[in-house]
Amino acid sequence: MTDQGKRVAVVTGATSGIGLAVARRLAASDHRVYIGARSADQVAATVKDLQAEGWEVDGAVLDVRSAEQVRAWIQGAVDRFGGIDVVVNNAGRSGGGVTADIDDELWHDVIDTNLHSVFRVTREALTTGGMRHKSWGRVINIASTAGKQGVVLGAPYSASKHGVVGFTKALGNELAPTGITVNAVCPGYVETPMAQRVRAGYAAAYDTSEAAILEKFQAKIPLGRYSTPEEVAGLVGYLASDTAASITSQALNVCGGLGNF
Repeated sequence: MTDQGKRVAVVTGATSGIGLAVARRLAASDHRVYIGARSADQVAATVKDLQAEGWEVDGAVLDVRSAEQVRAWIQGAVDRFGGIDVVVNNAGRSGGGVTADIDDELWHDVIDTNLHSVFRVTREALTTGGMRHKSWGRVINIASTAGKQGVVLGAPYSASKHGVVGFTKALGNELAPTGITVNAVCPGYVETPMAQRVRAGYAAAYDTSEAAILEKFQAKIPLGRYSTPEEVAGLVGYLASDTAASITSQALNVCGGLGNF
């Protein structure tokens, strides 16, 4: 624990969807939470809302594609709350299309946002954030069931999330002797603003309605529905707990049975 008796957690992409649910869950679990996202206005509004709920939360603008911003953001978390105990790499983007038509800019931005950022933030938390000198720590990466199976018209996204799973397993084994665990949470279909954009993209690609795409997606899920951000955050909260000390180098699904591996 920190001198103040609370562990410090940092969460990227924390102003909506899964990231916001994670920030709220960790704050409710007695963490001091420092959030980041690309919009300064949204960060400020989210911090204000969470503080109004009674939680110990602060944050700053963060573009996870920038090594300089990542360094400054982690330093800001340390200055505000102290050394970092829990890292949640949630920031990400969708992206794909017919692979032969994907341009370099899209490919590189998806990989940079979803994969390179996980390395950048984690490395900075271990060094600037002081985690490497601790005997307890949690790195939790939000991957996807697309990190375990191929997604049609989603090659860059699927490739990036496979990379996150591989990074998680490698770093988990590396850090296991230290008491720091590293795990990936793999959501399937989760009802978030990004999910809405994904459905719109598939509707355009297949020249159909978003309602038809939603029905098609739900039919693939054994539970018959999308997961909620709060359900994903529940697993993150567990992995951040003391009870989860023996779970590391794992990629765990929250997907309503969509993936069973």
